[in-house]
Order: sequence, then structure tokens, then C-alpha cells
Amino acid sequence: MVAYMKPSERRSINRLTDPKALRALAHPIRMSLVGMLRVHGPLTATKAAELLGESSASCSFHLRQLAKYGLVEEAGGGQGRERPWRPTSMFTGWPEVTDDPEVAAAAGLLTSVVAENYFDQTMRWIDARSGEPEEWQRAAHFGDSCLYVTAAELAELGDQVRALVDQYLDREADPASRPPGSRPVTYLHLAFPRMDAAGRLAAKDYASARAEAGPGAGETPAGQPGAAHPAAETPNGQPGAAHPAAETPDGQPGREATDGRGPAGP
Repeated sequence: MVAYMKPSERRSINRLTDPKALRALAHPIRMSLVGMLRVHGPLTATKAAELLGESSASCSFHLRQLAKYGLVEEAGGGQGRERPWRPTSMFTGWPEVTDDPEVAAAAGLLTSVVAENYFDQTMRWIDARSGEPEEWQRAAHFGDSCLYVTAAELAELGDQVRALVDQYLDREADPASRPPGSRPVTYLHLAFPRMDAAGRLAAKDYASARAEAGPGAGETPAGQPGAAHPAAETPNGQPGAAHPAAETPDGQPGREATDGRGPAGP
């Protein structure tokens, strides 16, 4: 197998701000198609249909819809449903914060669909785990930590994690660089203020402290504004907070919250 993307394209991000494009991607089959194209390279509607268990007519329709919003494009060659398609980027990103109500609603919908995809991927792994090789069962991560951090520290932590993950990204678009025994892995990035009772109490304390501090609250001790949270990105075709779109083993992209990429399996 050879690389299907140039080195300059392997970390490309398609940032979506058009509500219609955001809503167009918020569809399970379309997310799966984008994810599979990012992992497997150019595919025809017929081949994609075989991998997804869908009809070739359905995949052909959804590929055309994705192309309408610049998320995929024809790779050249073939005719009709035998024309190969390729992704236009390896990551998809969308606004985390916006003043436009329509964009906010569409971004929220896409984020919800991506989150559901994350949950589905997780449950599939839990169901299949006992039948997987012991080395993969031990290598998989599952757990959480409660951290007391500032917004700037949380943003910095995200940058540090992305830097560690990014060293493996080129392998997605360049099959020749994948070491023997490697498999596509969904690495979820989730970090957000807790919404349980303890989290709500902390939120009230935070709001009170900001009100008392007055203008300038939210700056670092050095007086520098806190780091802005990057737009959500998902590796594999999911826009989200600057991270690769997440993909499921079925080729569904996820949002790196959203590097949202997932192993061929939005």
C-alpha cells in the first residue's frame, strides 16, 4: 500500500462554519464514510457499501452530499458508483463558541451525534473485549481522573496530550509507515467541568469569585489572558475542538474534541 495523501495534506483540517454543512455531517452514515476514507484511502461507493453493510445507492447519495459541502471529493478514475472518492482533509473542526444561534444549534447537533458515536464505540469494545488478545485488553485505557485546574491549565493539558498523540498521525494516511501488529485505535479526548452536584457548587464559587474580582478576571497570575480553547476537531472527518476526527472501528469519525477520527468504522 502507498500513501494516498501528500505529507502536506496529512494534518489538514476542514473547518466548518456553515450550519448546512454542520447538519449535513451530523449523520451516522456520512460520518462513517468520512472516517473510512481517512483510514482506508480512496473508496468507491460500492466498496464503501460492502464495508458499512449499506446499499451502494445509499453510499453514493451520501458521498455526493458530503462532496456538496467540500468534505470529500472524487479521486479520479472510474464511472458512476465505481468512481473512487477521497477525503478533502484528515480532520474536521467546528466552532466551540459562537455568537450565531444557527451555527451554535448546528454545532451542538453535530457534537451530540459525535458523542453518541463515542459511546457506541466504547460499548462495542466492552462487548468484544473478552474475545480480544490479552495484550490488547491490557493496553486499552478505561478510566477517569478528577483534576482541579484553571481554564488555562486545562487548555495547556489538551495541547500536551495532542502533542503526544500527533506523533502517530502520519500513519493514518501512509500505510507503509504502520509497524507490524498495529491496529487502528480510537483515542478519545474528553475533559470538561463536572456537571454533578460537586461540579455545580464549584461553578457557583467560580462565578462568585469572578464577580468579586471584577474586570480582568480569568487572566493568569502573570496577567496574561488564558489560552483560548481551539475549535473542536475530530481526526477522521469530524470537526470539533482541534483534535483529529475520531473514528470507530466501523470507520466512523469522531470528534477530537474533535480530532474526531475513528478507525474505519464520523
